[in-house]
Amino acid sequence: MSETTVDSAPLPPPGATSDPLLRIRGLRKRYGSKTVLNRIDLDVAAHQVVCLIGASGSGKSTLLRCIDLLEEIDDGTIHLGEVELSDPALDADAARRRIGVVFQAYNLFPHLTVLDNITLAPRRVHRKARRDAEAEARELLERFGLADKAAEYPDRLSGGQQQRAAIVRALATEPELLLLDEITSALDPELVGEVLEVVGELKRRGFTIVMATHEMGFARHAADQVCFLEDGVVREHGTAEQIFTDPREPATRRFLARVLDH
Repeated sequence: MSETTVDSAPLPPPGATSDPLLRIRGLRKRYGSKTVLNRIDLDVAAHQVVCLIGASGSGKSTLLRCIDLLEEIDDGTIHLGEVELSDPALDADAARRRIGVVFQAYNLFPHLTVLDNITLAPRRVHRKARRDAEAEARELLERFGLADKAAEYPDRLSGGQQQRAAIVRALATEPELLLLDEITSALDPELVGEVLEVVGELKRRGFTIVMATHEMGFARHAADQVCFLEDGVVREHGTAEQIFTDPREPATRRFLARVLDH
């Protein structure tokens, strides 16, 4: 998708549905005089995986932080279902309960066991009984190959195991939308595949995912839609097949040639 001109009405992005789960229109974000996101339009249908690609500093992580209300936007709207997340009157904490986020830094509490890390939000925020929260957490740990790590502390786990535990923690709140921010960037190369396999499993299970990633092979084979950002602007947005085999924008072609050659 080409950049929308400032004075035109935003158009639904390619692949938009009549009733998307996530709908972003005209989103702008500035830090002082610097515009880091400019008129972002994006639709994400339920059960879709959308990969955000682009060079470091292109705005991918900032976009995810805006969706999760960790950053205040300067203009535009963000809807999750029928709820406008960008409404200043919205209870942000209540909205975040519908969204799971995993960052490139695992952000596990070092003084808590893996099981306690995973059950903290279900118990404290969602008011689940400890017994129920722990039963569900153990089921998730089993599903993602961490059943024997429930009583371990994070520093006893490998990087891949810590990142899998962080994903399980996000899933424990049963989110409608899962945001993954460069979750393989801090991993050794041999651990990247381990974590991406978990994301592939989430796709097969029908989770709705928006993922910022530098893993072009994964984006090509796993994404339903790919969104290429450059300098805070969506330069192109389409299916993974179209973006990787027939990119329409020169900027997309230059970026892919550079990263794929590398």
